[in-house]
Parts: sequence; structure tokens; C-alpha cells
Amino acid sequence: MSPPISVFGTITLRPSFLQWVTDKCGWIAVNIIGYCLYADSELPTVLLVLMIAMSLHLLYMLLYLRLMKFTVTDQQIMYRHGVFNRKMEFIELYRVIDFHEDVSFIQNIFDIKTVTVYSGDRTTPRLRIPGIALGYPLVQTLRERVEYNKRRKGIYEITNR
Repeated sequence: MSPPISVFGTITLRPSFLQWVTDKCGWIAVNIIGYCLYADSELPTVLLVLMIAMSLHLLYMLLYLRLMKFTVTDQQIMYRHGVFNRKMEFIELYRVIDFHEDVSFIQNIFDIKTVTVYSGDRTTPRLRIPGIALGYPLVQTLRERVEYNKRRKGIYEITNR
């Protein structure tokens, strides 16, 4: 039996660097202020150690975000994440139930959004896809692929209203 013919192309998404700035802007500001205060005064070395630890944490979170990768094929969403321990999670598109787009005030300034995918998957019932360009029609693209896969598998949703 031959594999099914791919109707849709594969989409690879990576969160924008600006998502890190959006998520960590308060901590970045505290870190910068801490370094400035330490440079201008005779504060204890403990403050410098705390600032270095915070800087390392911020760097780790940036690296984590930059290594995050979402791949949308014609049948699945694959989510790869982690820095030291890499993990790969899969969501079958026919199991997707709903979508949610969220744009915070700071995200709106940077023209990015977060898309949340809700599914009937046991291991990943909610998948956040952060740092997507505001103009990118991810929800519409995913919706088309979900509908295609539900039709292909013969899955119909019955609602009681």
C-alpha cells in the first residue's frame, strides 16, 4: 500500500525573538537596573551574583524559545522543544477540537500573537504556539487541514445545543 499523497505542504514555525522580549521584559528591565546599580555603588557582591544568575536564566529561556519548532504536516502537528533534553510531541490533526488566538498589549506592539490549539489528545490537550506574526493566518490554515483530516477519517462532530 502506498503512502497517502500530501495535499498540503509542510509548514515550519519558530517563535519570534520578540516573544522572549514580550514574556521577559520585566525581568530584563530588573536585570539591567541591577547591573547599573551595582556599577554605580558599593553594593555587596551578592547582588552581582544574583544579576549573573538572572542573566543566565534569561539566556536559557531565550535559547529554549529559539530552539522551539512547530512543524505542521498534512496529518500532524509536531512540537519539538528543550535545550538539554529534547522532546518531540505529536498531535493528530483529526483530533483538534478548537483554536484560540491571543494578542497581549505588548505582543500587539511587536505584531506577534499566540495561537492555542485544543485537542482530544491525552498527552497534549493544549498546545501553545507563541510568537507568530500577527498577519500570518495560522488558525485558518490549521482549520482547513483539520477539516480535511476529519473528512478523510470519516469523523463527524455531533453537538447538543
